[in-house]
Amino acid sequence: MAVKGQTDLPAGGSQSNYLHMNKKMTLKGSLNSLLLLGISFLFLIVLYTLLRLGFYGLNSSLFPQVDTSSLLTMLIGGVKFDTVAILYVNVLFVLLMILPFPFKYSSLYQQVCKWVFIITNSLAIALNLVDYAYYPFTLRRTTSTVFSQFSNEQNLGKLALDFMLDYWFILLIFIAIVFFISWCYSRVRLERPAQIRWPFYGIQLVSLLFVAFLFIGGVRGGWAHSTRPITLSNAGDYVKNPEEMSIVLNTPFTILKTLKAIQLKEQHYFSDEEVNTLYPVVHEPCDSASFRKLNVVFLILESFGKEHIGALNKNIDGGNYKGYTPFLDSLIEQSFTFNRSYANGRKSIDALPSVITGVPSVGEPFVLSIYSGNKTTSIAKLLGDEGYETAFFHGAPNGSMGFSAYTQLAGIKHYFGKNEYNNDADFDGIWGIWDEPFMQFMAHKMDGLKQPFFAGFFSLSSHHPFKVPEHYQGVFPKGPVPLQEPIGYTDNALRQFFNQASKSDWYKNTLFVICADHTSLSALPEYQTLPNAFAIPIVFYHPGGDLKGVSDKLVQQIDIMPTVLSYLNYPKPYFAFGFDALDNNKDNFVVNTSGETFNFFNGDYFMTYDGNKPSSLYNLRTDSMLKENLVESNKAVGDSLTKKLHAFIQQYNYGMIHNKLVAE
Repeated sequence: MAVKGQTDLPAGGSQSNYLHMNKKMTLKGSLNSLLLLGISFLFLIVLYTLLRLGFYGLNSSLFPQVDTSSLLTMLIGGVKFDTVAILYVNVLFVLLMILPFPFKYSSLYQQVCKWVFIITNSLAIALNLVDYAYYPFTLRRTTSTVFSQFSNEQNLGKLALDFMLDYWFILLIFIAIVFFISWCYSRVRLERPAQIRWPFYGIQLVSLLFVAFLFIGGVRGGWAHSTRPITLSNAGDYVKNPEEMSIVLNTPFTILKTLKAIQLKEQHYFSDEEVNTLYPVVHEPCDSASFRKLNVVFLILESFGKEHIGALNKNIDGGNYKGYTPFLDSLIEQSFTFNRSYANGRKSIDALPSVITGVPSVGEPFVLSIYSGNKTTSIAKLLGDEGYETAFFHGAPNGSMGFSAYTQLAGIKHYFGKNEYNNDADFDGIWGIWDEPFMQFMAHKMDGLKQPFFAGFFSLSSHHPFKVPEHYQGVFPKGPVPLQEPIGYTDNALRQFFNQASKSDWYKNTLFVICADHTSLSALPEYQTLPNAFAIPIVFYHPGGDLKGVSDKLVQQIDIMPTVLSYLNYPKPYFAFGFDALDNNKDNFVVNTSGETFNFFNGDYFMTYDGNKPSSLYNLRTDSMLKENLVESNKAVGDSLTKKLHAFIQQYNYGMIHNKLVAE
């Protein structure tokens, strides 16, 4: 909906007579452009909702599990994504309309605004309509990859013509919608205020700032400090199955959000038989032992790099290094852990897919990639199908980091966040509820879960700006980096949690897995190397069992799921990129990335690979500070590691591109 050019009221004529003569709505006064933008926005929200209903109606057979209630939830959730798309598409129109100058009321200027509005929104509508027909072939909303997909076609004109002929009814819908937009635009008139004085400029300037504020919040999905810009995976908040995310999303949004996304390319280094021998990704049950339905609890600790754990650094400072986690140190003495354990990413949003779903981020976070809607194998879903109750705890505002959306897609039934905690007296002022009270809340909630259960937790207090509650000021060592004081606080919160949990009847029948999401600030030179920029603790603790000791095996976050399933004697085949850390075979590897460079660990060696060839090779056993690059002098080892890395790349890219991340 939009405006027509300026025509002054006839002298002595009333506004009501003028409106009757012209059959238009006249928006009058200093705030008229702001009101016009509001009307236009609401008009487009309704239009996008109708387009979503049309998309679902034509493709409803592909969404057999969607009922009326879930469809209503998706329509409501879709407004969030429509808001982002509408604001991006109309950014020029918004800017033209909100400029605080009187020349915007001229007839010529308003005609320019009209055609900017019609053309930009017509293009967005066309993109939505294309997926009415295109979706059944791709089973996902169109993304920016469509540009590279058709970049080498020589007959785009003929393809477009054939499409319009085959789907003539979609073309008719498009023409009708564009005509309707133009007609509605002409029903509203923006009128120049009778007097242009200094209050006009003041009001217009305030309106400009107000619109800018709304625009920023709209395109990010909120104004909270902890809110990350909304992306494709956030649609998981409103669906039960990944494929249903396409109902919630809209095509302009998916294209705009993936313009800079990494598009993987299928690689064929080996035959299917060879690659499945080198690097099998479907795990078969190992023996006939009965399935042990232990409770499983994942505790993911923010920024708890291995550097800060005294029990894992007994060779530092002549054995005198104490670290900043006395409780975790004591727990490790009763647990099964590893000398060489690594994260698969460097961001919090990399951690959940790696730990819960066994999917590492390659080049960019999985949840921000164009493949985030793929159906994945989640440990929560696998255990849930075996009768487990499932829950996840994160003290941040619900929706923060996209965790609630991801856990929903991972099959976790219950989510407990700041909303459920419902007591801002324990809010840290930035990220969420302090770890100690929230972990006590978690312990009590777990008492109410039906056994067996799976529960996940993600801490938040050991994060910038590196504060602790006032009553803990001066209690924990500050250390050479500011992160270490809040790490001491969270370690103590962990102590209090275990003290409370140990009183519960479910405690001894529970396997706890403790790991960090990623590393952060570093003080020790031993941890200021590329390999150790990913070094984290991975600890398995079963208070009722004999799972104890320290292993020299290479372990990464994506190994957690297969290791837990192995310990439980899970009885069915499943898909996983990781390895079983309890397997005595030590030919496994660890993989992560720094930008577009692969970091690859195997045996005693660490290799970086630029996408074409190894760029460095080090023996970490004898050269932990990376002083001697062996890439030229030891090509046999480089070739061996490259072969294994190629197997990973081939399996990973194929699974992502073809949405093959589950056992068939």
